Amino acid sequence: MLLLPPIVFVVVLGFVVLFSALVRPLAAKSAKPGPGRDKAYACGEDVKVHFSRPEYKQFFPFAYYFTIMHVIALIVATAPSGSVQIAALAVLYLLAAVMGLFILFRS
Repeated sequence: MLLLPPIVFVVVLGFVVLFSALVRPLAAKSAKPGPGRDKAYACGEDVKVHFSRPEYKQFFPFAYYFTIMHVIALIVATAPSGSVQIAALAVLYLLAAVMGLFILFRS
């Protein structure tokens, strides 16, 4: 009964909360907020507040590529051996994913 996941979760959660309460006095205290605490730091130089606008246009194709490659590896690696139909289905899935990647990087 003690090895059921909900019971283990509650026991571990209780232990973590108790441990956190016990070590709280040993934790470092936060510094008092000063005049320059929220300013950007650039090697001691005064920098006006600026907002960067990151461009993810080049990031998403590579994220999609790695996601597709991991899914392909998972499907092909876990396909049961000994069945021609399953192997053909895995190869078909692999070809469809490769075609999708060619479409993604065609430009």
